Amino acid sequence: MTPAIDMAKKHKIDFKVHEYQHDASNESYGLEAAQKLALPAEQVFKTLVVSLDNQTLAVAVVPVSSMLSMKLMAKAAGAKKAHMAEAAAVERSSGYVLGGVSPLGQKRRLATVIDASAQQFEHIYVSAGKRGLDISLNPDDLQRLLNATFADICA
Repeated sequence: MTPAIDMAKKHKIDFKVHEYQHDASNESYGLEAAQKLALPAEQVFKTLVVSLDNQTLAVAVVPVSSMLSMKLMAKAAGAKKAHMAEAAAVERSSGYVLGGVSPLGQKRRLATVIDASAQQFEHIYVSAGKRGLDISLNPDDLQRLLNATFADICA
């Protein structure tokens, strides 16, 4: 079990775990998950950690088929600027390795924004906390568990 799966169990939400064989040479972890699980890339979401105004970390959950707009993310988070957080800061804050960062069960709870496109699906897929492992759940459940907001944050 991972902290992400433990969190989902603890809060008794409806979820499923999906495992696939991760190819270490694949650099696009999210697209790999969509391909190996035979899912539309719009329904598989990646977890990105950003730095807001060079101080605070925040989480963006966006479809693997899309690019995060730093301008829209900053606006949604109430900041002036956003940029990708450094890898070491992401791993230290989340407790996960890159490519396996889940929005659930992070060591430090960060402000989280989920792209509004998630609301069109009954279930979305996010990392379950390690490469080759995803969890599917209702986007509203994810939003409640993380006290997140929905906003248009993709370019």
